[in-house]
Amino acid sequence: MKTPLATVIGVASALTGLAAGYRLFARTKCVTWGSTAEEVGRAMPGDGLLAEAGTVTTRAITIAATPEQIWPWLVQMGPGRAGAYTYDWIENLLGLDMHSADQILPQYQQLAVDDVLPMGKSGPAMRVAVLDRPRAFVLASTDHHWVWAFGLYPTAEGTRLISRNRIALPDAGLLQRLFYMLIMEPGSLIMEAKMLRGIKERAERTVPALALVTNVPGQQAESPYVPNWPTRTLEV
Repeated sequence: MKTPLATVIGVASALTGLAAGYRLFARTKCVTWGSTAEEVGRAMPGDGLLAEAGTVTTRAITIAATPEQIWPWLVQMGPGRAGAYTYDWIENLLGLDMHSADQILPQYQQLAVDDVLPMGKSGPAMRVAVLDRPRAFVLASTDHHWVWAFGLYPTAEGTRLISRNRIALPDAGLLQRLFYMLIMEPGSLIMEAKMLRGIKERAERTVPALALVTNVPGQQAESPYVPNWPTRTLEV
């Protein structure tokens, strides 16, 4: 019969091996799904809002539509709004009230910098930190531990939609960090890949055949983000 100490040692060894294997063989693909090396290394609006992030993911997809045609699908996202175009049943198990819309909803198009989007009853509230239509949309959590940025970059094939998450776990212990790396990172890939494909399907379904994109606009300056500004919490 195994002793408790032997069980602990066995579990610790298994976790160590799993973590090492994931980091060596799978983690890079997980956190950079769909993106190129250039996109991973590219500075994006919002990077400076959480410079010391412990985890950074950069995931991307090509959409046969212009940034202007994709933008409305981005700004209407959120709990109690247009959902997140991913697996609603999983989101709703977490109490997020997600119901992914299949059309552009005019009532959810009027975002402004410093608006706050609640993320369920127990999740962090997300503040609109950057709103550069139709180039960049950045949300920053009010606890300063998460920045989620979307960038729209025109190409000859359409638009590259890049989603970057910067996450800090300042008070997490070793077990919490292992849980986040081994469970939450792969889980986030499943949800985010579905979301990016969901935006792609919706945008491409609602636009005519795409003409060649030319005159790519330069990146505009990032909007200021001051955490103690007065805020407008959006109704859900």
